[in-house]
Amino acid sequence: MNEIIEKEEVLIEDMIYEIRGVQVMLSSDVAKLYQVETKALNQTIKRNINRFPSDFCFQLKSDELDELSSRSQFVTLNKNNNLRGYNIKYLPYVLTEQGIMMLSGLLKSDIAVKVNIQIIDAFVKMRRCFANTVSNNDILINHENRILKLEKTFAKLNDKKEMNKIFFEGELYDAYSVLLDILNKANKEIIIIDNYAGKELMDLLKKIDKKIVIVSKNINDILKKKYESQYNNTTFINNNSFHDRFIILDRNKLYSCGASFKDLGKKCFSINEFNDETYLIGILKILCL
Repeated sequence: MNEIIEKEEVLIEDMIYEIRGVQVMLSSDVAKLYQVETKALNQTIKRNINRFPSDFCFQLKSDELDELSSRSQFVTLNKNNNLRGYNIKYLPYVLTEQGIMMLSGLLKSDIAVKVNIQIIDAFVKMRRCFANTVSNNDILINHENRILKLEKTFAKLNDKKEMNKIFFEGELYDAYSVLLDILNKANKEIIIIDNYAGKELMDLLKKIDKKIVIVSKNINDILKKKYESQYNNTTFINNNSFHDRFIILDRNKLYSCGASFKDLGKKCFSINEFNDETYLIGILKILCL
């Protein structure tokens, strides 16, 4: 029993419930163990929802919450004065073992790493207990298949290294080629922050069939009106909060660019990718997006 739980005299095993045939933990209990707010934890899941399929994380239904509340004797449900009757908007999320492993990798904190080991140990103990009382091994086989799926997911994530590239003066074609490769990775939306966005950038964007947002403090009104009269794929935002240039794809990938997009290849500069979502969240917060 770890120090955090000892103070509450509650085992982590007591926070594990069986719902829809799988063992899960309430996101609020996981947040308490990780020492973060439940809202912040849920936001991390939502911002990385492509990494949390239904067998990693799902939202409880009203009847499931009522059943859980009626049979629970432990921390979260009792301290929230019994969660029966909550509006569907506020129904809690639950995480399977795979979902918790994925989440700990995204939070990247020493506490998450330490507590995560204890959580996984608790799931293992619960599986052993379950194996001793249930003769049908099909559920355990399905569980192992989900573990294999998680391992494959982590392997794919580890293969996605950050892109860091330096271009030297005169490498005009290579610079624009990499920029186009980055823009083509977007599925739905491209946000470009460049205080000197102009004709060169718009020429690149005019044929891109995705939602585009250009953030700049020096948007030429005449050029903007001419562009908008012919193309409707771009929204312009006047903002003077940035010095550097950035590209954001689908609000989950962030790149910085050392040169204004009109000057690519004219002088030595770099393009860098950031996988730490803290920076991305900070920029989106400035933009109120």
